[in-house]
Amino acid sequence: MIHIDAQTMFEVAPRFSGENAANQAAIIAAAGEVLQVTLQQYDINTRLRIAHFLGQTCHESAGFRTTEEFASGDAYEGRTDLGNTQPGDGRRYKGRGLLQLTGRANYRELGGVLGVDLEGRPELAAQPALSLRIACEYWKKRNINKPCDQDDLMTVTRLINGGLNGLEDRRLYTNNARRALARIEGVQLSGAQTASDKRILHRGSKGEDVAELQTLLRKLDFAVAIDGDFGAGTEVAVTRFQSENQLDADGIVGAQTWAALLAAKVPAARA
Repeated sequence: MIHIDAQTMFEVAPRFSGENAANQAAIIAAAGEVLQVTLQQYDINTRLRIAHFLGQTCHESAGFRTTEEFASGDAYEGRTDLGNTQPGDGRRYKGRGLLQLTGRANYRELGGVLGVDLEGRPELAAQPALSLRIACEYWKKRNINKPCDQDDLMTVTRLINGGLNGLEDRRLYTNNARRALARIEGVQLSGAQTASDKRILHRGSKGEDVAELQTLLRKLDFAVAIDGDFGAGTEVAVTRFQSENQLDADGIVGAQTWAALLAAKVPAARA
């Protein structure tokens, strides 16, 4: 089994700043918490299947920074092929989720499958964990695992998009996912599961695992408070540690950063 989580999603996605970064972090944290178990339930459990799933959902959600279509939805008004038969259905049933669920009929159908009243409460489809399940149901319905097994990006894209829109970005994110999964498998094979099992931490995280992180940083001569609150000072220290250890200096403590921290040697003056 390949152990995937929020860190895997971060490694696939592009970086943002400001509000976009905050939105991305919230979506990834919520979806990442249930990513492993959800994908396993839908047999999205091999390197190729996971890589294509993450690459496609990353593109469709604008880099995991939104679970709701940016457009108003007016373009879908009166689309009887989508089941939009009532005034206001275009906006009400606009695209939502990691793979954009669109139209009253599709909300009704997927809601019935999942036991959730998506037709009556369409905004629920934007919740990250639920949108992950919706995406998996769509994946299953279209039998997208099959072209994944052939590593057929173009067929996968056509089944998701109906054409080849955004093919280069989809290829980029799928390749990012390949590298992330290769890294994870390498960590697992080297026996570093204790690091990969730890919670992903980033600015705003709180708790005992943040205090553990801060304790490790203090031992390595980083001047941070051990208060269990991942604030600006902790983020600066993490970013500096990552830079000094040839890691992506993004301030996010995932499996690679945890492994490097746990393996780091305490300076002689502090030992």
